[in-house]
Amino acid sequence: MNKSKKARMQELVELLNKAGRAYYQNAEEIMSNYEYDRLYDELLKLEEELGLTLSNSPTANVGYEVLSELPKERHERPMLSLDKTKDVEELKRFVGDQKALMSWKMDGLTIVLTYREGRLFKAVTRGNGEVGEVVTNNARVFKNIPLQIAYQGQLILRGEAVIGYKDFEKINEEIEDVDARYKNPRNLCSGSVRQLNNEITAKRNVKFYAFSLVEAEGVDFYNSRARQMNWLIEQGFEVVEFQEVTRDTVEAEVLKFSEKIAQNDFPSDGLVLVYDDIAYGQSLGRTSKFPRDSFAFKWADELRETRLLEIEWSPSRTGLINPVAIFEPVELEGTTVSRASVHNISIMEELELGVGDTIEVYKANMIIPQIARNLTRSGVKDIPKNCPVCRGRTEVRQVSNAKALYCINPDCQAKHVKSFALFVSRDALNIEGLSEATLEKFISMGYIREYADIFHLDRYREEIQTMEGFGEKSYQNLIDSIEKARTTTLPRVIYGLGIANIGLANAKMICKEFQYDLEAMLKATVEELNAISGIGEVIATAFVDYFSDNVHRKRLRNLLAELIIPKEEADSAAQIFNGVNFVITGSVEHFANRNEVKELIESLGGKVTGSVTSKTNYLINNDVTSTSSKNKKANDLGIPIISEETFLKMVEEGRGK
Repeated sequence: MNKSKKARMQELVELLNKAGRAYYQNAEEIMSNYEYDRLYDELLKLEEELGLTLSNSPTANVGYEVLSELPKERHERPMLSLDKTKDVEELKRFVGDQKALMSWKMDGLTIVLTYREGRLFKAVTRGNGEVGEVVTNNARVFKNIPLQIAYQGQLILRGEAVIGYKDFEKINEEIEDVDARYKNPRNLCSGSVRQLNNEITAKRNVKFYAFSLVEAEGVDFYNSRARQMNWLIEQGFEVVEFQEVTRDTVEAEVLKFSEKIAQNDFPSDGLVLVYDDIAYGQSLGRTSKFPRDSFAFKWADELRETRLLEIEWSPSRTGLINPVAIFEPVELEGTTVSRASVHNISIMEELELGVGDTIEVYKANMIIPQIARNLTRSGVKDIPKNCPVCRGRTEVRQVSNAKALYCINPDCQAKHVKSFALFVSRDALNIEGLSEATLEKFISMGYIREYADIFHLDRYREEIQTMEGFGEKSYQNLIDSIEKARTTTLPRVIYGLGIANIGLANAKMICKEFQYDLEAMLKATVEELNAISGIGEVIATAFVDYFSDNVHRKRLRNLLAELIIPKEEADSAAQIFNGVNFVITGSVEHFANRNEVKELIESLGGKVTGSVTSKTNYLINNDVTSTSSKNKKANDLGIPIISEETFLKMVEEGRGK
């Protein structure tokens, strides 16, 4: 046996297992998907050549042991991985003379649901394929999952829990600590589904898409998986988009699916083919790792060779300095790209990435630009010893399994810019006209040193009007926006301060608990804050630590002197909807959006959920006679369906009492 090839095999097993553990157990990414697939294929070839498979090889193991405090449960039927290809011809050979279903391979967390007597009985994650984690309470708050269905027998189905790109971006924006932000929607979804507190899961907009029916006792599906999928739709489930294909139509359907990727809000990493003929598929059996009735197709990445021009180091307000690869522009998947995040120094070292190197770039899942390979591997050099913004000293820190670069100057201008950008953002003070670039100019010129200074920019009228991008009109628009922002709410102020891990929702919880009494909030202990539902020890500690700093207190008081904060009705008499559950659907006429309705309900003590259940008290829908699924469910359960007009009358009458 070739010793060097065996040594390479052992090296690959170690590398892939390390990356797999980081990805599945810790939701961390230490190498790109492209690199993982490339190394995995190399390992497969070596195993075939040498006729040897090591016991800990990722090609022989379905998954990794799950690590959490959630209860574990063994699956009745093992959940196997799928064999995969990037070759359409291989898909044609797989289909053969059969009919198959083609569907999205969604990139989230696989869940097994069990229903008994029409009710959701159990939800279990895939885990390692043999043992998963019980997440039933969390599944109950998925945005689109039916808690009750018409079918009364035992139903077992599999599907993918996913978080869309828009929700992913929104949630990440609310995480103040850049280091704590999620790398991709899959990691966020995994963390959301596996929460010990399902209140957090409920806020994450997790959706479930069924892709396989395992058992439905007593139902004849005439040996067709397509009939199974349509039956699941009739029961109220959302299923993955699927299309029936034959060998002759496979190629055309792959093309149609690929054209939809750019418009999809949900993450996908390929397609899945499964035989429509259930009995035929089952007769084929399985290998030690793969079922023989299904096949996964991964997009053949469009690679472009280019030259690395520079590494741009982008500081964040936490001090983390992110490396971004700038390269000669290339066309990828119909668009021109010239930059890609490298994430951290560890990935740079893995790629041996140096300026001037010839690199191959691609779009992960046909969307996100990534570096696939470095062809010349000149090596990492010139990691900045000084912050590109403040010129303060930097240091390389080990963060979990990866090395990252930090600016250690607490007064770094970049940290201020990012902080002020948050302060003027939509969910904080909502001041239009103050982009990061504008803020950076104002800070560097000494116009802004603390939040209160924003409300005195009129002192620099002449100077601002002569700046590039500004004139009399744009200056006046900015001043008008600032004046409008003076009237705000206490939760928006607290959120705008940029306290680590405190988003707008958490700020609202804290303010409401202390009846909008700022002095009481400033005196609060970690124990008092930790006792608030939805506020854990991490958030509580961050809040107390922030206000223990006298500088922070002084700046807050200076800011409050500039603001008008109407008194919130926090007494119990104003909580007219206390204990009342609403669901809002359809378009609204008297509010800017449904979120405004939600905020009003919550301010009056009520609760808004995403789906109609037996606990729902009112469904708000201007189209009372609609035949939508929510209206139908409300009618079935005897829940009143009310218009906006009726709802507003309820508010008026309640407030008048």
